[in-house]
Amino acid sequence: MDTDYEAVVYDLDGTLVHLAVDWAVVATDVIEVYDEAGVDARGADLWGLMERADDHGIASEVEAAISEHEHAGAHDSRRLPLADELLDRSVPVGVCSLNCERACRIALDSHDLAAAIEAVVGRDSVDTHKPDPEPLLATVSQLGVEPSEAVFVGDSPRDGTTAERAGVDFRRV
Repeated sequence: MDTDYEAVVYDLDGTLVHLAVDWAVVATDVIEVYDEAGVDARGADLWGLMERADDHGIASEVEAAISEHEHAGAHDSRRLPLADELLDRSVPVGVCSLNCERACRIALDSHDLAAAIEAVVGRDSVDTHKPDPEPLLATVSQLGVEPSEAVFVGDSPRDGTTAERAGVDFRRV
């Protein structure tokens, strides 16, 4: 893959590491934030709640609730086999994640991967988050290449949609 692209961008959770996060507990905590604000959030999924939080004036509280779990989960994360691949790259490498940037950096540091990464963009690094193309385009830009010169490696349909919208090739793991 090195010879085909000028840069490689990886998703974090499920691709390079597995964050030790119980997302059901995170959703419960976020619903509590909504409850405290007097907003009925029952039945909504976590990322939908995150996306609608600004509409209710509770975006910072929701972000704090999610980030707290991600930070802890990053410290206790498990390194995945694909992480070894990025250490051998001869091209610039970045991370573009739906997790918050600090959790990404904690996980990368915890697994001695940070030195191999030239750019980290989390959901709180730019104004939008995946599947909007902005985070991936920001990562590619920080790596100093054009979108057509990069590949995005991820584990979810959201990652594939992000890559397609950004005009970046995609490899699913």
